[in-house]
Amino acid sequence: MARILVKNGRVWDGEKFFFSDVLTNDKLIEKIEPNITDNADYIYDAKGKIVSAGLVDIHVHLKGLASPSFGVGAEISSFPFGVTAVNDAGSTYGDRELLDYISVKNTVFVCASIRQNHANFDAAEKGLVKYGDKAIGIKVYFDKSEYVRDITPIKEICAYARQKNLKVMVHCTLSPTPMVDIVNALSKGDILTHVFHGGDNSCLDNDFEALKVAKEKGVILDLGLAGNVHTDFLNFEKSVKAGFLPDVISTDITCLSAFKRGGKYGMTMCMSIAKRVGMTEEEIFKRVTSLPAKALDKGSEWGYLKIGRMADLAVFDYTNEPFDLTDKAGNQVKNNLGYKCILTVLDGQIVYIN
Repeated sequence: MARILVKNGRVWDGEKFFFSDVLTNDKLIEKIEPNITDNADYIYDAKGKIVSAGLVDIHVHLKGLASPSFGVGAEISSFPFGVTAVNDAGSTYGDRELLDYISVKNTVFVCASIRQNHANFDAAEKGLVKYGDKAIGIKVYFDKSEYVRDITPIKEICAYARQKNLKVMVHCTLSPTPMVDIVNALSKGDILTHVFHGGDNSCLDNDFEALKVAKEKGVILDLGLAGNVHTDFLNFEKSVKAGFLPDVISTDITCLSAFKRGGKYGMTMCMSIAKRVGMTEEEIFKRVTSLPAKALDKGSEWGYLKIGRMADLAVFDYTNEPFDLTDKAGNQVKNNLGYKCILTVLDGQIVYIN
């Protein structure tokens, strides 16, 4: 039974910041209080650093679940960035046995496709059988490359998902319809990803109309940063300044982006970019812990650092961790400072230390 003591940190428990020590005992959090003096197998002094609940990445593409040329290893794309739970957005390969084998805690969204402006559920049906109760939603790429003419396939997918009590995630980059049409088709708890993309039918249209409607309906706005691929940094910054924050921050990480794209790409860089465009530290940490956990209906298991819960935590420093990215529209976002993960603990075991 390992005992880990993290001392003198600024703790983020999923809801608020405060200064405290944290003690784990076997797989659980045993104490969160100042000046803990208990014996421990490993002691880490986190003075000047943030001790957070393990991060939750709501949008990833994992090796064995995504296509072989796209998927990235679950552990290598998560633990070095403080991530202890993920959602694979568009699972096609692998099965429940693979999901149970992966160390990172996980859920999946199965794929639905669009053919001739209508939804096709062949892959989704197979995925729901293969992944069992790990499959909690349906992901669809709603863009012009899928031979889409109007909102019809999204309405069909939403009707199908409601019948099966599943969530819907819509990739809206290159959407053929206004963003507000997609939002109006979705229901509370459904997810719109890459919400700050550039080009036609963006979030800026009609004075942020889609974002306003999404907030009213409870549709979850996912940053889905994808480095500089599916996010327009100016649209992101303008939205933040107007008070329209993403509900969750995710990476959309793949083997094409992990540890690449303008620095060490992963969740910590996404957080650093969010800080650079004007989000506060509390706004950022809430959107990588408790809010994505709740969005996946995992709020009772993930995203919080509380006594009696599983010992999933990470230590972060805001330090010399430069990044420099330019999006497709030529907007640059860079800084010499950024978030850096120092220590990651999963189920009371150290899985990463820098």
